[in-house]
Amino acid sequence: MKKVLIALVVFIFAFNLNSSAQTKEDKRIRVVAVFAHPDDADSKMGGTAALLAKMGVAVKFVALTNGDAGHYAEGGGVLGQRRREEAQRAAKKYGIDEYVVLNNHDGELLPDLNVRMQVIREIRKWNADVVLGLRPNDYHPDHRNAGKLVEDASYMVAVPNVAADVPALKKNPVFLYMQDNFKKPNPFSHDIVIGIDEVLDQKVDGLNEHTSQMYEWLPWIGNGGEIDPKVPKDPAERKAWLKSRWMGRNMSEAQKAGLAKWYSPEKAASFKYAESFEITEYGAQPTEADIRRLFPMLKNK
Repeated sequence: MKKVLIALVVFIFAFNLNSSAQTKEDKRIRVVAVFAHPDDADSKMGGTAALLAKMGVAVKFVALTNGDAGHYAEGGGVLGQRRREEAQRAAKKYGIDEYVVLNNHDGELLPDLNVRMQVIREIRKWNADVVLGLRPNDYHPDHRNAGKLVEDASYMVAVPNVAADVPALKKNPVFLYMQDNFKKPNPFSHDIVIGIDEVLDQKVDGLNEHTSQMYEWLPWIGNGGEIDPKVPKDPAERKAWLKSRWMGRNMSEAQKAGLAKWYSPEKAASFKYAESFEITEYGAQPTEADIRRLFPMLKNK
């Protein structure tokens, strides 16, 4: 009997500890980015993710495919596993909580019901306050379909009888698009612009972990069947080369205007690098105060 009572006390104590931890966790702002391939969100919002993580925001990346077609010499399960491992290493560089890579095939992503249910479940499991996705106009069909899947999930995450095995959200999150440069049918709107100079090296560190993409696949595709000879062989030199590619990207006038909206004039003028987000017409429609709360780096203009 004494042993039973001791076990019961231990159980109650552990339960209370777990409950306290969960309550504390629930108070964090929770952000999830949903995209097509491991490295998509890294390129578009790796800096913002690193800043949010530093400020105590819970950040999760979800790649809807395993990237098993994104190479000229490797493919299938071996490449998929390699890219999954790259994603986990990149997550540590950004300091984010999770980097989920689903096992759908690269190049075959469709906005069907099965994958929509996967998206709904991932958003719900994270209890997301903010969901970031791709716009459904893009050069890559997987990117377009990933964007459509997030749009299709944007109302359903709050419907209890859909994907009923995971509790529905009690609120609809704010849905945002990550930046692109496509103009038709409409150009990207730089509604929220985040200066990332202080974490640029972190972003490069994360991208550097995606070796199969940054130094093999992307320098090969469209280059006449060989890797661009400008890619260095030495790891340190390659990383410097990768950073130079990001440093060479000029900020657009629209981004500069966005920085001026969200930061003080002096701070806005100091930035050389930024990442932008567009507020979608789906989900909760945030006020300026909501945005400054959800992106704590914007609290003090």
